[in-house]
Amino acid sequence: MNFTQAAQPYVEEKLRDAQQAFTNKDDEAGFKDLEDAHVIGQHSTFHHTRVHYEMLKFGLKQRDMKEVVGQIFRIIGAITKTAIGLLPEGNTGGSNVSPFKPMPISRANKAILNKIKHAQS
Repeated sequence: MNFTQAAQPYVEEKLRDAQQAFTNKDDEAGFKDLEDAHVIGQHSTFHHTRVHYEMLKFGLKQRDMKEVVGQIFRIIGAITKTAIGLLPEGNTGGSNVSPFKPMPISRANKAILNKIKHAQS
């Protein structure tokens, strides 16, 4: 099983949680779920790009041009850089942080990443 396959259920869960939060008008919790999905899926070009696309949609809905432009830049980076491993570990993916800044990974996300790593072996 490759990383993309192993990460799929965890990324999907975070994306569902985000959509539920947005439906409930809790944008802060929804974006936090997108950030978690980014941290979990960033080693997969597919998941990495998909999460940035969801962040782009959020930025468009909020009419937040900084987020929109930042996500377009990040989508290009996710498509072109993920496969060669050029990504800052733990970065949450929003335009509120540098796209090049490594960040600490939460305990919960570390546990998920360990499950993914174990599923790959």
